[in-house]
Amino acid sequence: MKKEYWFILIVYIAMQLSGLVGIPIIFFMGDLLGWEVQETRVMAAPLWIIISFSITILITLLLLRNEMKTDRFSKDKAPVSTSVAWAIGGIFLAFIAQSVAANIEMMLGIEMGSENTQQIMGFIETSAIVILVVSIIGPILEEIIFRKIIFGSLHKRLNFFLSALISSLIFSLAHGEIEHLILYAAMGFTFAFLYVKTNRIIVPIFAHVAMNTFVVIMQLNMERIEKWLIEMENLQVIIGGLL
Repeated sequence: MKKEYWFILIVYIAMQLSGLVGIPIIFFMGDLLGWEVQETRVMAAPLWIIISFSITILITLLLLRNEMKTDRFSKDKAPVSTSVAWAIGGIFLAFIAQSVAANIEMMLGIEMGSENTQQIMGFIETSAIVILVVSIIGPILEEIIFRKIIFGSLHKRLNFFLSALISSLIFSLAHGEIEHLILYAAMGFTFAFLYVKTNRIIVPIFAHVAMNTFVVIMQLNMERIEKWLIEMENLQVIIGGLL
């Protein structure tokens, strides 16, 4: 593995653990700035998520700058038109894979819903800018870490299935939701497939960003959607009664 990859992995792990130091720093700064304790308590975690992810993506892109320049001239990459088609099609593949995995988990008796997702949505409600982390910065980092670096390095020595399985396992562990391994594996296999088919990390990044953005929009508008569904059911009952 390239030394730049090791540095990126170290920075990513440090970011995941940085809240232990970063959040107390936010509390300290809040005290200096005269923030109310309750206000600081609410804003500390979202603020540190924004800061830590922003720093990590900047360091990651800086470490990959030379590789990104040389990759432009690689002949192994799929044509742009093909890559665009896979990027768009990959969004649908990701949702299909997620749906199938969710149904399998439900049949196995695994409780639906994600504590990680609910916690993130709570941060978004506190600070809307967290949406940028969840929808854009997070997916970019995750694809670079789990597909380009981990899966890509494993795939040089192992077959596709084992490489995707191992990287997906690490993916689920990083999210602290090993009980949803099937769901994360479905996503991991889908994004790894897109990466292998095109040899362009931007393709799974695009699909991942689109999927996360859609999920965030759906979560934020869940109450409206539920209200609309109830109204549609009531309308069907009224129409049925008239007929």
